[in-house]
Order: sequence, then C-alpha cells, then structure tokens
Amino acid sequence: MDADKLYDYIEQQYASDKTNYLFIDEIQLCEGFERVINSIYEEEIYDIYLTGSNAFLLSSDLATLFGGRVYEISLYPFSFKEYLMYYPSNDIDEAFDSYVKKGGMAGSYLYKTEEDARQYVNGIYRTTITKDVVRKFKIENEDLLIMIGNYLMDNVGNQTSIRNVASKLTSGTYRTNDKTVGAYMNYFCRSFLFYPIQRYDIKGKRYLESDKKYYLSDLAFRFSEIGTKNADYGHLYENIVAIELLRRGYEVYVGKLYEKEVDFVAIKEGEKVYIQVSDDISREDTFKREVSSLLGIKDAYPKLLIARTKHDESQHEGIRIIDIARWLSDSQK
Repeated sequence: MDADKLYDYIEQQYASDKTNYLFIDEIQLCEGFERVINSIYEEEIYDIYLTGSNAFLLSSDLATLFGGRVYEISLYPFSFKEYLMYYPSNDIDEAFDSYVKKGGMAGSYLYKTEEDARQYVNGIYRTTITKDVVRKFKIENEDLLIMIGNYLMDNVGNQTSIRNVASKLTSGTYRTNDKTVGAYMNYFCRSFLFYPIQRYDIKGKRYLESDKKYYLSDLAFRFSEIGTKNADYGHLYENIVAIELLRRGYEVYVGKLYEKEVDFVAIKEGEKVYIQVSDDISREDTFKREVSSLLGIKDAYPKLLIARTKHDESQHEGIRIIDIARWLSDSQK
C-alpha cells in the first residue's frame, strides 16, 4: 500500500462519535509513511501506535521524523513470570531450568519438539541480523557480523572492549579492525539483540566508559546459535537478571568498588539497589566472595544476592539472599 492509499483508508475508517485508535504494524513497508502519520497526528483525532521491524523504528529515528513527538514503549521477550502463565508448574525450580534454555520467544512455545523450537528461535535471530542489521546498515561481511555476535553471546557477563574482540577475531581467520568491530557491536545493540551496560564507580559516583558488559536479549538465541558447550551458568543467570531489571524499568549499571565488582547497580526513581548474581553459593568460599563486594558498600541502599539456592529468602549482615527463580516470579521482590 502506498502512502496516499494508506491515508485514504485511515480517513475512511474514522468514527466521529467514538475514540479512534490507530494501530499500524510493519509501518516501514509503506514508503512515505512519515508524511501520512504526521498529517494524521496534526488532526489530533487519533491515538496512534506504530510497531514494526526495530531497525526501521528506532526511537531516535522516529523522534527525528516526527519532531520529538514520540513515546517509546520497550518490549522484551517473555519474563519468567509470563512463562509460568503459559506453562503453569508446581515445581518452580524445574520450570526455571526449562525457561533458561527455552527463553522468552513465545512463538517457540507452539512447537512440540525442542529441535523445532530451536530452529524457530534461530530463524528469528538470523532474520533479525539479515533484515535489521545487514540491510539497514549495509553490512558487507555478514560472516564477520555473525562471528562477533557469537563472541558476545559466549561472553555475556564479562567485561568486553572493542579492542579485545577485534584482537580475538584477528588471531583466528578474520581480518578486521577496531573501527569495524565497534560499528558491528553498535549495530547489534541498536537492533536490540544485545544491551550494553555501562560501568559505574560506586565510591567516586561517576560513570566509566571503558569495558562495558553486553547482555543478550534472550538466552534462547545463544542456545540456538552456539549450543550449551562451555555455558557458564553464573553468567547466564546474570544475563537473565540484567534483562529483568531493564524490563522492570531500572537504569542498570555494572558497579566498580575499588578493585572489586558489583554485578549491578540498579536505579529507579532516585533509589538504588545493589545486586550480586551467582550460580551456586553452597561453598563457603564462593559465598564469602559474592557477599564481600556488597559488604564493602557503606551506604544504606538495599543489597541483594540473587543465586540458585532453591530455598526461601534469607539474610546475611543486611544482605537479602534470594533464589533467582523466586525473585523472577515475584516482581515485588
């Protein structure tokens, strides 16, 4: 449909005696849609919602097109709480183990076999790369792009610099440079496949630009693309918590306290919460290591250790210790 036909169709549907809502999906497929939407907006008779391929509907692009008159609603894959609504379970621990690998791509839940679901998820990932990255940003080396994505998937939870990624790739079979790698990493983030998390100096109360962490929008992409080999579940749980914090509306940073690291400093409405994430804290040395960073923070904001305890919540010197499945299933925790 061209722009003129779209405008005529919208005008024909208008009902003067009712509140009119305008929903258009894949709006980018209509060439010249900006002119149509601007005209409709100026009439002030529609409540307008646009959805579509994220590379064409980045909030920054829309703000430019429509003079800043844009409110972005961020959507994420299904949370664990939403997953439980689809797959009710009396065993929250078993359900969580399943969620980690199945992820939050709800369309995959319709498939009866794990392999069919995996192929569906991988199809989404590869299609996003092709349509939202390669075409949008005119990528010449798609193989290099995929390799960078796989590297980021395999290193969620690790501090990552552009130089380190480039060095790793050039030590193998790829010829590239820092500029290209940095651009490709940025394209992944602009297409919402990865979320970059900046570091924050807790004592100095300042933001650090170096060595961000990159978290994958849905771990199902990782398992569909590179499998379970060498999976560090501590870092994978960290990824799940990072996305959940974003979903709950927090600004999220990686905390630095002297030579120690706090996995997350989460900020919302002026309030902070400090969070460490771990897999197994049953060993005393692991437990002490995880709480030591939190105990070093001297302000009075809440401190959480989220781990795979499979138990009810407990406390240690003011630190709340909570099982990750139970934290995810209750948005009030």
